[in-house]
Amino acid sequence: MMVQRLGWDGFRNLKVGELEPSPGVNILFGDNAQGKTNLLESLWLFTGGKSFRGAKDTEMVGFDREQASLFLTFTAQEREQEAEIQIEKRRRATLNGIAQPAPGRLTGVFGAVVFSPIHLGLVKEGPEGRRRFLDAACCQLKPAYMKALAVYQRVLNQRNALLRDKNRPAGFSQLLEIWDNRLAQAGGSLLTARQRYVEQLQPVASEHYRGLSHNCEQLKISYHSTAGELSVEKSEGRETAEWTACLLEALHSHRQSDQLAGFTTVGPHRDDLLLEVDGLSARSYASQGQQRSVVLALKLAEASLLEQAIGEKPVVLLDDVMSELDMSRQDYLLNRMGEGQVFITCCDPAAVIRLTGGRAFHVKQGQVILTEGGE
Repeated sequence: MMVQRLGWDGFRNLKVGELEPSPGVNILFGDNAQGKTNLLESLWLFTGGKSFRGAKDTEMVGFDREQASLFLTFTAQEREQEAEIQIEKRRRATLNGIAQPAPGRLTGVFGAVVFSPIHLGLVKEGPEGRRRFLDAACCQLKPAYMKALAVYQRVLNQRNALLRDKNRPAGFSQLLEIWDNRLAQAGGSLLTARQRYVEQLQPVASEHYRGLSHNCEQLKISYHSTAGELSVEKSEGRETAEWTACLLEALHSHRQSDQLAGFTTVGPHRDDLLLEVDGLSARSYASQGQQRSVVLALKLAEASLLEQAIGEKPVVLLDDVMSELDMSRQDYLLNRMGEGQVFITCCDPAAVIRLTGGRAFHVKQGQVILTEGGE
């Protein structure tokens, strides 16, 4: 997986332009608020996902512009490909000259992993961010997961609307039973995919955490479902069937509390990814350094699993994380990137250049300039 050319027009504060990156390490440096993160965000959109900063589509169009355009030429699946994204009120995507029904159709074509200070919330904040991490990772590994997630959300909204209706319609119990069954069916496939992903993630992330902590600490990752736990031997068909049954039973047992609350209190939308360092909750007890190392271990593991799935190294996007790490952790992180393509943002490129070489671009007031001496 390799970016050959990235172009933009009307995106955030970036002046119209393009860059041709190195196949190795690319450093985007400059003062704060100049547009460095915007470049990484533009690349990330080609994975088919939403902004990793949580921005709405309209927020990514420049203040004085009605629309934004992004262009990408990249190598994937042993051939050169082209993609384009148009952003107005919503995003539209084109792949190799063919308009796509939705931007999510780019998922599984261009693979990338992003590290950002925003992701420190994976440990420090509530379960919503950890669910987003799992969903984004599962979507890249299995593009059909995105459709299943949309179906689940649609059914969940319908069930919640029924629960909020204070004037219970005729046949309320029968209607609720219909939505329970549909929600359990939709949720069963999500729970299977998430559980399987966490089982793959645990040993890889644990290994990376040991490296980051100099073999002094252990990281444990587990999936906590409000639907309960499975007892069957692992096989995808049986596993999905039991998850569906577990979720349906949980929905039935929580009907009264759901009606009082006015929303669905159990299901994949309420689950969590549990992170423990040496047997203690990382959220409650880990230091800032430990929390940062947990996030890095999760992201390194995500990159490893994505590489195994697509058969090539994903593009790695590092947004202002190097300055937060000591030299040994910087070295470990960059060494684990292997020979793939990496984009790093920073204010002062000196330390990173010393470690990586590659190509450097100065970002100033939305302009991107290749510096002399790059490569």
